[in-house]
Formats: sequence, structure tokens, C-alpha cells
Amino acid sequence: MVPIGKGARLIVCHASSPSFGFVNNSKLVFRCKSGSTEDYHSQMNADIFEKWFVEMLVNLEEPSVVVMDNTSYHSVLAEEYPRANARKADIQKWLEKKCISYSPVETLCELREKVKMAIPREKKYKLDSVALQMGHEVVRLPPYHCQYNPIELIWAQVKGEIAKKNSTFKMKDIEVLVNNALDEITKEVWTKCGEHCNKLQDADFIKEGLRDEILEPIILTINPDDSSTDEDENNDDELPY
Repeated sequence: MVPIGKGARLIVCHASSPSFGFVNNSKLVFRCKSGSTEDYHSQMNADIFEKWFVEMLVNLEEPSVVVMDNTSYHSVLAEEYPRANARKADIQKWLEKKCISYSPVETLCELREKVKMAIPREKKYKLDSVALQMGHEVVRLPPYHCQYNPIELIWAQVKGEIAKKNSTFKMKDIEVLVNNALDEITKEVWTKCGEHCNKLQDADFIKEGLRDEILEPIILTINPDDSSTDEDENNDDELPY
């Protein structure tokens, strides 16, 4: 919104659908107090996003599938586990809470292994559970596949409009431009963006299938019990002399 690396920033959060456009009363625009990346991430965090997310779900008029990426504040686990740098006493306390037995003489590395064994292979996220309880489902995009999310096209359009009309580089003016640009996005625009993303997904599915067809014939299964010497001997027996 402003020259790179200069001045304050605006944080924007919104939700929408190609079927009905932006979700009513789900627009969140607020100022970041500093232009530094660290301050931005501290001000747009899991607590703020969860509060916005719950309020957005309340405004959905029907059961919906919510598509999200894997940003850290989208992906808070439903249950907390000891971190890799957790102290031995904290890990022991967690194991006791989970009724997992351990010996007082076990080393920190051994305790960490017990934690690792207790963590389910399939991650369960807090927001997924919240959405499910409210009658909705969260679907997460594969990493590095933001092109499947129509809102990325909307952000690009909004930024383009702001860049064309931004002449003062004053935060109060940019904030007005942001709100106006968001309000000008119609349902028809969303529908086109959704159709574009669907075409990208369909094309990638076709490419994936073609790749599998090409690679499958050249995949070899090697049996460790097989011996090239045995095969040669068998072939020699079958040769006509």
C-alpha cells in the first residue's frame, strides 16, 4: 500500500465465495503500528484471527466449506504439545497429564521420543474443530498452491486499484481506498475468479494423471531375494543347443 519498507501498514482480512461474493460483516481492516515485519506478525496473530474467524462463521447463511492456506495463525493445533526446546520438567508434567508412564532416570532425548510417539500422525487444528462445531468444514490448500484460492486474484485487483488511485501515500487516505476497493468487488467478479481457479485445478489434475501414466511403466520393483546369477542360469537351461 506504501513504498516497500516505509511507513505503517494496513492489515486486511476478509472472506468470500464465488457463489455470493464477500461474506456480510466479515471485513476487517486495521492499522499495523509499525512497518517492520516482526511487528506485523505480532499484531496479526492466532488470537485476532480466531476471533475474526468465529464472527465470520456466524455470518454464513448456510453450511459451507472454508478454504484456507497454511499460514501459522490459521494452523494452531487443537492440542498443544511440548516444543523441541521444552525443559525436561515440562515434558514430564505433560506426560503425567497424558497418563504416559516414564522413568525419572530417562534422559531428555528419551522423553522427547515418548512425546513424538504420542503425537497423532494426522494434525488436528483448532479452527477446523471450531468450524465443524458450527456446521462448517475447513479445507486447506496444499503448500505453495495459493493459485487455487480465488481471493488471491481479488487481492491483486484491490492492490491494483489502490496503486492507481494512491497519490498521497498517507495512511488515512490509503485506508479509505482499501475499503472502497473491497466494496467495489461484485459477485460477478468473484464468480469469474472462482471459475479461473477451477480451471487451474482441473488442468493440474490432468497433468498429474498424465505424469503418472508416463512414470508408471518405468517404475521397477526390486526383490532383494532375486539374483541376476540365478536368472542367467535359468535362461541358459532354456536355450536350445
